[in-house]
Amino acid sequence: MDLFEYQARDIFEKHGVPVLAGRIAETPAEAKAAAEEIGAKSGGVTVVKAQVKTGGRGKAGGVKVAKSADEAEQHASQILGMDIKGHKVRVVMIAQGAQIEEEYYFSILLDRANRNYLAMCSKEGGMEIEQLAVERPEALARIAVDPNVGIDAAKAKEIVEAARFDPETAAKVAPVLEKLWEVYHQEDATLVEVNPLVKVASGEIVALDGKVTLDGNADFRHPDHADLVDEAAEDPLEAKAKAMDLNYVKLDGNVGIIGNGAGLVMSTLDVVAYAGEDHTGGVSKPANFLDIGGGASAEVMANGLDVILNDPQVKAVFVNVFGGITACDAVANGIVGALKTLGDEANKPLVVRLDGNNVEEGRRILAEFNHPLVTIDETMDGAAKDVAIQAAK
Repeated sequence: MDLFEYQARDIFEKHGVPVLAGRIAETPAEAKAAAEEIGAKSGGVTVVKAQVKTGGRGKAGGVKVAKSADEAEQHASQILGMDIKGHKVRVVMIAQGAQIEEEYYFSILLDRANRNYLAMCSKEGGMEIEQLAVERPEALARIAVDPNVGIDAAKAKEIVEAARFDPETAAKVAPVLEKLWEVYHQEDATLVEVNPLVKVASGEIVALDGKVTLDGNADFRHPDHADLVDEAAEDPLEAKAKAMDLNYVKLDGNVGIIGNGAGLVMSTLDVVAYAGEDHTGGVSKPANFLDIGGGASAEVMANGLDVILNDPQVKAVFVNVFGGITACDAVANGIVGALKTLGDEANKPLVVRLDGNNVEEGRRILAEFNHPLVTIDETMDGAAKDVAIQAAK
């Protein structure tokens, strides 16, 4: 789960990372009130910052400095409702102004390729950090972090030395990196990024902007993370699937896909995409990822079909199941039970491919059920072709 900047700021503060004062506002009037309160700490200067889960806010006009509460109100009225890379601004953060002396960059992320963590740090932070990484990679230190050790004082010293901070600044930055590791580790994050990490006129090091991604697999350890979910921006079908404990991701195509096992579903996405290119000129594409897992009971299948059939983009559904622990006859009975449960709601073509344990019995059950919307295919390629053509009609 990606967090908004203000949520990252609050988590930073919770773990002792130095941050500036900030309050959120949903209306220009609220922005003015927040600026009146916060601006008192910085000579009346505040920054109005669009809260969206994407980069490039500053270049898009979503970050503006205000020298008075009235100006903050004006900026908020301009920023609220903006569309930034497809993200509508519903909230702004009013942040305390600061006299910035230098800008740095720091991040720690999950390095899947090397099975550890990676810390990246540079003396040259700011909006052009991506360009810096490409044009002058030597200016961005990359340091492997052992998950069993993390960023302790020794590792923080190694990072700031690799980033070539002067000794005085390095001594101030290193403790902040230790605190940012605490955020990463204790909140079960997969990314913690600060751009910029700044030195202000007082000499203090402050996390001026933060990006945090939390690992949803660790939610059971963090019941408070539920409060961070942006329900207004969450796709309603994904929210519905989540409530049913389904592994579902909404895509932008017109072929609904159900499979048992993430690997099989991923393969099905590819096969459907290829079939769409070959037989429909690219009209038919996968509309979702939905893994119902090892069990394919009538209830689970009904829940999966309920989610997919309620997607107005879906024109046809591909059920692709390999019978293993759950035999194909049980899967077929699940499909039959699901169609009976859904009744008239099952109103789109279903192409079913079964293979594996007890496949002949599974196909027989579906054939005897003889539902007018169900087509049985013996091969994955054949089923992908049929469903792509059905979806393109």
